[in-house]
Amino acid sequence: MIDDGLSRRGFIQRSAAGVGAFAALGASASGESLPRSEYQGPNVVIIRFGGGVRRRETIDPQHTYAPYFLHELSKRGTLYTNMEMANIDGVQTGHGEGTLYILTGKYNAYTDVSKDPLGFGERFESDVPTLFECLRKKYAIPEHETLIINSEDRTDEEFYSFSNHHLFGLEYKSSVLSLYRFKVHLLQEQLARGGFEDQLLEEKQRELANLMEIDKRVTQRGKQSPEITAFWDRWRSHYGESGFVNPRGDRLLTKLTVRAIRELRPKLLMVNYCDPDYVHWGNPSHYTRGISIIDEGIQRIVDAVEADEAYRDNTVFVIVPDCGRDNTRLASVPFQHHFGSKASHEIFALIVGPGVAKDNVVDKKVDQTSIAKTVGQLMGMPMVEAEGPVLVDAFS
Repeated sequence: MIDDGLSRRGFIQRSAAGVGAFAALGASASGESLPRSEYQGPNVVIIRFGGGVRRRETIDPQHTYAPYFLHELSKRGTLYTNMEMANIDGVQTGHGEGTLYILTGKYNAYTDVSKDPLGFGERFESDVPTLFECLRKKYAIPEHETLIINSEDRTDEEFYSFSNHHLFGLEYKSSVLSLYRFKVHLLQEQLARGGFEDQLLEEKQRELANLMEIDKRVTQRGKQSPEITAFWDRWRSHYGESGFVNPRGDRLLTKLTVRAIRELRPKLLMVNYCDPDYVHWGNPSHYTRGISIIDEGIQRIVDAVEADEAYRDNTVFVIVPDCGRDNTRLASVPFQHHFGSKASHEIFALIVGPGVAKDNVVDKKVDQTSIAKTVGQLMGMPMVEAEGPVLVDAFS
C-alpha cells in the first residue's frame, strides 16, 4: 500500500531501484524469471478518457461536459492540465496508438497487422512489454486479476493484452472483458450443449470460427480462464443471451468494470472508454454526450471502489485520454483526430488515491509516456522501456 506520506525523493529512489530489478528478470541464460513474490501494493485503475477528447470540453470550467471529473474528483488528486502526446515523427494521434503509449510508455510507429484494405485497422502488436506483463512477471498475480475492459465496437483492441517481447508475451497477458469475449464464450457453451439441427449447427460453428479469427494470438489456446468463464456465466444468468437487455456502448464498460471489481478483484484494471468517437458520424452531440457518459461512468466506478472495504483506501485512479481532437471549426465532420494537428496532441491526466497530492494542479508540460512509468512505480515494478519520467509532482 502506498504510504500517505510518500515523499518525492522516496518516489524517485524507488524508480531507480526498479531498473536493477528489471535487468534481473532476464538475467538467467535460459530466459527464466526469478520466483514471483506476492503483490502487496495498491490496486490501480486506469481509465482511458477515450474516443479522443479535447481539453475544452473536459477540463475547461467554462465548457466542460464532465462536471464530476473536473469539479469533484480532480480536487481529490493531481490534475496535469498540459500533458501531450509528443509531436514527433512516428507518433500517431489514434486510439490504438494512444492506448499502447499509455500501456507501454513508449512511442512506436505501429502498423496494422490485419492489413485492412480501407486503412482503418488498428490491430497493433507491441514489441515492448505492457504494464500487465511487467506486473504479472514480477508478482504472483493470476491473469484474471489484471483486466482490460474493451468496447464491443473496437475488437482490434483485443490485441493489446500482451506484447511480442521475448521475455514477456502470452504467459503474462491480462484478461479482457468485452462483448466479443462474451459472444465467444456463449457460442462455445451453446455448441458444447448441442441440440442444433444441421443448418443451424453449421451457422453457429461458422459464427464461432469467424469470432476466433479476430484474435488468433489468444483464442488458439481455447477457452478463457475458469474465473472469466464463471464471470460470463453469471453475466448470462443476469442479462440473458439476447444482447438486448445489457447496457451498450460505454455504459456497458462501466457495468463490466463495477461487476469485475466485485467478482474478480483485479489488482490492475484498464477501462477503454470510446463513446466520444461516435462524432465521426458527423453530429457534435455524439461527442459531447459521450463525454457526459464517461463522466457518469467514472463516478460509478469511484463509488464502487469506495463502497468496497478492500479497495477503498488502497486504490489509485489514473485517468488519461488516448488522444486529443482537432479544433478546426471548418471541417465538415467536427472534432477529428487523425490529421496530427496541435490540438490532437493535447491531452491531460488526473491521478487520485492514497499518497497523491490533493487539489493539486500541474501546468507544466508533461508527456503521455510518463503514465506507464508512474504506474509501474506505484506498483513496485520497473518499466525501463517507458520513455517519460515519473510524474513526481503528484506525490508531495
